[in-house]
Amino acid sequence: MKPTLDQELTRLVSDQAKLAEQVISAELELETAKTETAQFQRRYYEMVGRFYAQLDELDAQIANAQAGLSPDDAAAQVHAQAAQEQARKSAEEAGLIEAQPPPPLVITPQLKQAFRRAAMMMHPDRATTEPERLRRHGLMIKVNLAYERGDQQAIEKLVLEFIQDPAMQEETEDPELIADQGVELKILKIIRRTGQLRRRMDEIQQELQEKRQSDIYKLKATIERAELRGGDPMGDLAEQLLQELSERRIRLEETAKHE
Repeated sequence: MKPTLDQELTRLVSDQAKLAEQVISAELELETAKTETAQFQRRYYEMVGRFYAQLDELDAQIANAQAGLSPDDAAAQVHAQAAQEQARKSAEEAGLIEAQPPPPLVITPQLKQAFRRAAMMMHPDRATTEPERLRRHGLMIKVNLAYERGDQQAIEKLVLEFIQDPAMQEETEDPELIADQGVELKILKIIRRTGQLRRRMDEIQQELQEKRQSDIYKLKATIERAELRGGDPMGDLAEQLLQELSERRIRLEETAKHE
């Protein structure tokens, strides 16, 4: 027996609700991946990354000193320029990392719950007009940034402001399902919103895949696997880099003596 329009509407509403929940879960997974990667990047920089920047600076100084000893050696001049550029990039990356606010040490269940509540209320795909979608998009950016800082209070404040916003008084009921709309129109609007949710899910999955394919994420996974086996790969690497720094300083002093 063919379902009635009312039955079809009920099914579509249920399917959309499930999809909306899946999108929110995916949003949370993406933001958690970003935050955990930022945690690792900060830890990696503090333990070993800064030593790489120092090595690049020493290499640039050695290359410059060697180029000064051989002004007619084109290869030496090119090498010195390349070393200076690498040192500049390393210093710039170090500065960017140091300038960023440190991510939370722990992503608590309460923080995740606050994010989920905010996203359920504010998600841009709940908007029915373009201005409202843009407003919600701006709010979700603030929620995401607060989550990446581990600032649960900031998220809860954004939720409270959103609820108390006079513009929200007109959204106490789902505008897609108000009584004076015909069933056909309700179905069309739900289909449209479901399409929006599916597109957002595809975007999130693509971004997650790109994040997991990044060098820093792969390094994070490799080091965390080694740590689970009881190793200390970053500690071992730090010792190795400290030894290399000592060797570079000796080499720089020896090169400088010949100038």
